[in-house]
Amino acid sequence: MDTAAFLRRIGLTRHDGPSVEALFALHAAFADTVPYESVQYQLGKGGPLEPSAVAERILAREAGGYCFQLNGVFARFLTELGYQVTMHRGGVQTMTRPARVDASHLVLTVHGLDDDPQKAWLVDVGLGDGLFTPMPLEAGTARQDPFELRLRPSEIVDGWRLDHDPRSTLAGMDFESATATLAAFEDQHAYLSVAPDSPFLRLCAAYRRKAGSVVILRSLSLIETFDDRIDSTLLETPADFYAALNDIFGLPCSHLSPAERDQIFARALAQYEVWLAAQNTN
Repeated sequence: MDTAAFLRRIGLTRHDGPSVEALFALHAAFADTVPYESVQYQLGKGGPLEPSAVAERILAREAGGYCFQLNGVFARFLTELGYQVTMHRGGVQTMTRPARVDASHLVLTVHGLDDDPQKAWLVDVGLGDGLFTPMPLEAGTARQDPFELRLRPSEIVDGWRLDHDPRSTLAGMDFESATATLAAFEDQHAYLSVAPDSPFLRLCAAYRRKAGSVVILRSLSLIETFDDRIDSTLLETPADFYAALNDIFGLPCSHLSPAERDQIFARALAQYEVWLAAQNTN
């Protein structure tokens, strides 16, 4: 991996070696500039898992990624910068999905930093509206505006549980203490990236985790959550839709043909209409 190019991609000019402060800066910069997104999956072509291939697309601003891609490439990036990184099998809980660990989420921990060698850190740039900066791998809470996060021992595996803020659609995430490799996530990636019933194909979405807010695109709804308010906008035209992807999420989509852009917007429109119809029947 070209670490200098990747530093520039996330808006940083230098890295002076592993430290707690540097890890926080890298995590925050990555979360703010590389979107968690499923736009790339709307064409039904899938996407790469191998970190070098993911990094190439991120550097070209053709895509962001989801957890396997974002945390996979971040693990490679951190390792090449000199950090000690461990992968773990995880799983998320939502309003419709019970808590379980089935390798549907890739989680990272970092340990052995010279300025705090006894402490390990939860690192996760692939949780959408989750962490903006690392959390100590110990029971406790962290205020990461606009959300309150809590880390505690998991009740379902030998590992840990991250409880998300009630305002998020994500209830929480559990992960194992045991070490995993990227191969442990190949089957889930093969399903989630191309299966018609995958949530990543059924919803065109993008997330940007900022210092004081979270911006989320779901089909045509653009929502930014702050500590004291929620702003929402409906992107009614293709021009508005692609302007938001470019200006807010850093996805210019210039590699897409006009037909592909039309196809993606049509899918997002259909998804929004399905959601709207469901609201009108409730």
